[in-house]
Amino acid sequence: MKISKEFIEKIPKTDLHLHLDGSLRISTLIELAKESGVELPAYDEPELRRLVFKSQYASLPEYLKGFLYTTTVLQTASALERVGYELAQDNQNEGVRYIEVRFAPQLHQNPRMSCVEVLAALDRGLAKAKAEFNARAEVRSGEEPPFEYGIIACAMRMFDYGFSQYFDTLLNVHAYSERKWIFSLASMELVRAAVEARTTLNLPIVGFDLAGAEAGYPAEDHAQAYALAHKNFLKKTVHAGEAYGPESIFQAITDLHADRIGHAVYLFDADMIKSPEIKDKKAYIANLVQFIADRRITIEVCLTSNLQTIPALGDLSQHSFRHMRKAKLSATFCTDNRTVSQTTVSAEILKAVQAFSITPRELKNFVIYGFKRSFFPGTYIKKREYVHQIIDYYEKIEKQFS
Repeated sequence: MKISKEFIEKIPKTDLHLHLDGSLRISTLIELAKESGVELPAYDEPELRRLVFKSQYASLPEYLKGFLYTTTVLQTASALERVGYELAQDNQNEGVRYIEVRFAPQLHQNPRMSCVEVLAALDRGLAKAKAEFNARAEVRSGEEPPFEYGIIACAMRMFDYGFSQYFDTLLNVHAYSERKWIFSLASMELVRAAVEARTTLNLPIVGFDLAGAEAGYPAEDHAQAYALAHKNFLKKTVHAGEAYGPESIFQAITDLHADRIGHAVYLFDADMIKSPEIKDKKAYIANLVQFIADRRITIEVCLTSNLQTIPALGDLSQHSFRHMRKAKLSATFCTDNRTVSQTTVSAEILKAVQAFSITPRELKNFVIYGFKRSFFPGTYIKKREYVHQIIDYYEKIEKQFS
């Protein structure tokens, strides 16, 4: 069977690395900006795409520029609810049946809205879209699998004045404290809020994440927060190996108990190892890869985003996914930021198929990895049932295209 664009769009898919503030509709961004008085460089979609949300970026700072506008308009419960609803719809429309929406609630927290209330607002939007989709006759009859979702609370490796009202207040209150202690404190507060939202409001807060600048801001600064998340049975993922080397990935796994790794672009790059204590760099990488493989630690691969933020990659033929594939690592394709990267899950899979000549059997494995290694909010029994539904539906689509 030839893997076509139409086949990819039909099969059930996941997106396990999906940033809320990088994935709202540009039309919605414009409307919310007008409502809230936020100044944009332009107020029509083509011009905003030309100036901000490009297909190619010159640097990571340019890539991140768009987030300044998206986070600024997402400072009310109604805005968060709306973008959550629309994001779920956008995924449903391309055959995505399970998403884990990650975002940093503390970027949206303000005197009018607590961290728990931020999480609850997003959940209302996602829950509304889920209820509408699952009320369809095809889902109720069992012909199609239902749509499900989880929410991942994302901490920041570092922050400064201007990031959000919450972070400004924290920095003012602890002005004379060591910065890394303040970063750790913010992460601890976020874990507590995530646990509270899950236990008191029964929100599907399924995981905890760490994002932001890797160089100079080690994961170990947040070990206490991850230990608290671990004790409260929150699953754990970490952005690592996106702008730093294998040591960052090792630290995420060992110090933060990571169940999954976001990006891991530099997992196989010996030149990125900085520690003078590591004498045999090739052996270090081999042992790390073996460790990841043995424990089925899944890598959230974001091809388009990586090409945009790491221009040195050149093209997909140089992406480390080729090594992940050869090493038989558990990996799944994700968008990272649907709007900022101008992509979809279907587009990411199609790029992978074309660039790496992925076989139908391999594709099925990568897609199913997404469901199996998800932080599914239900019980293990329910997750198994759901995965079996997905596999049955996938095989049904396969027969239609064979």
